[in-house]
Amino acid sequence: MPSEKPPDAWDPESSASFWINRASRSILRLQEGRLRPLGFGMSQMPVLHALGNGGAMSQKELARWARVEQPTMAEMLARMERDGVIQRQPNPRDARGSLISLTRSSLLRVPKAKAELIQGEQEATAGFSPEEKAQLLSLLRRMVDNLEKGPPAD
Repeated sequence: MPSEKPPDAWDPESSASFWINRASRSILRLQEGRLRPLGFGMSQMPVLHALGNGGAMSQKELARWARVEQPTMAEMLARMERDGVIQRQPNPRDARGSLISLTRSSLLRVPKAKAELIQGEQEATAGFSPEEKAQLLSLLRRMVDNLEKGPPAD
């Protein structure tokens, strides 16, 4: 006779967070594999997207755009600069800061990176109807909204 679970036992297979985590890790591996040959990584995509039109932004603006802390963005930009993905120029409006832009080589590779990400997402959602894809996006956005609001006040 199978043992019965207590009513408060956490069952990962019945948990949305378990499946979201597993899906996230799986798609991250897939997308990293698609971006690596282009010299990019998934963590860089917010920066690549923000600067993909050839513009320039400050580190502070990029951190806000990517929704990460400034130290996290500083570390990422240092790696991206080391790898020749971005370049820095003095900020004419702030002598203490710099403006970050993509190198010419990166600008040329961004469209291919975006195409690879689209292909990866198509692979991940193979067999989904357009309605199912729209519903998945809607549900995930609602979940993110709930989580970013924080816990309800007592």
